[in-house]
Amino acid sequence: MRTAGLTMNDVWAHRVLRERGVETYRLEGVVVELGVMVESLDLKHRGREENYRPYLHMTGELRSVTPAEALPFGISQVTYSPGQGERVDAFYEFDDQQLVVLAGKGYFTSGFTVPEQVTGIEWELPATADVLVLAPSEVQTEGDVPVVFTQIHGIGGLEIDLESSGYDLAGYFADQSKNGAPRAEAVVGARGLKSRADAINPLFTEDELGLDTETKQVVGAPAPEAAPVADGMNARLRQIEAEIAAEREQYKTERASTEGTMENLYRERVAAPLHKAVEQEVPSASSVPTREAQRDLNLAPDREEEARRHEAKPVPSLDERKLQVARRAADLDFGVDDEQSLGS
Repeated sequence: MRTAGLTMNDVWAHRVLRERGVETYRLEGVVVELGVMVESLDLKHRGREENYRPYLHMTGELRSVTPAEALPFGISQVTYSPGQGERVDAFYEFDDQQLVVLAGKGYFTSGFTVPEQVTGIEWELPATADVLVLAPSEVQTEGDVPVVFTQIHGIGGLEIDLESSGYDLAGYFADQSKNGAPRAEAVVGARGLKSRADAINPLFTEDELGLDTETKQVVGAPAPEAAPVADGMNARLRQIEAEIAAEREQYKTERASTEGTMENLYRERVAAPLHKAVEQEVPSASSVPTREAQRDLNLAPDREEEARRHEAKPVPSLDERKLQVARRAADLDFGVDDEQSLGS
């Protein structure tokens, strides 16, 4: 009997295992054959320690599980709808004889590729699985069938080869030994070197060997000044640094204005209250004048009055100054005569 299956990681599998009084059958390590729809096949190579040994990496989707022996209630196969099966990764190892066949078919040529006819079809791969079978209800009703849960061992890294799978994939590769050029020759050809079997390719051409005189001329010539180049590089570096600094400041500003960011929270919750508290505690310098400023304000009217007095008084001429001196001398002489009269 064939029946649709579910994976063991399905939520119903855990409920079935927790329920008591439910008839279930649990089988572990069952030898099965997987039906896998192959979607891609890539030629890979091992590491240096394994001498870059080639292998095939296959990916696909699980479509069926066929046990070697029938499961309880006569279940012979468990199927999965497209898109419902688990993802399968398998690695096909070539044996030494198969590697000889691949080398004969042009493995070392540039045109050697993986055959396309092995993808888009269903493969049968060996594996082992754990199976949980839920018995149908005791009351026989139409359409009541057992429910099967499966869990494939190592489904993400199945190791297969010719002996275990029965597939000789080396035979599917096309013979490219005469069509494609060897990979080493392709690399050499890309460099523009043409080799012949009866001649030795010189490492340097005749033109390259004649560079000696040109080298002497170049050495004797004065070295060009590199200062303009260095100045240009320095200017470019300064410009780049300025651009980076501007972008950094713009980024900080955007972060501070974006709601929910750490910068925005710091500005709204921490920086703003601190600035407000500092403004309230420390008054501005313009609102509290210093003693020197107050003294200057008090002396300002007197200075203005004196300045106006000096500006209003005309400057005396030379004759006026002589007259003032004579009057001052007469006053002094008069004062001396008075003192003498009083003394007598």
